[in-house]
Amino acid sequence: MPNRLAHEASPYLLQHADNPVDWWLWSAAAFEEARRRGVPVLLSVGYSSCHGCQ
Repeated sequence: MPNRLAHEASPYLLQHADNPVDWWLWSAAAFEEARRRGVPVLLSVGYSSCHGCQ
């Protein structure tokens, strides 16, 4: 089941569109939701490498 990233244009973000993670883009809405739920924000720095480099 796709997550919020399924509609993004970025190839990096699209790689993670089917992850079972509740990903949010960096936005005020993401921080407001975390604050509302009282949960931490975990940040992905966007690292990616080719399959052979992994």
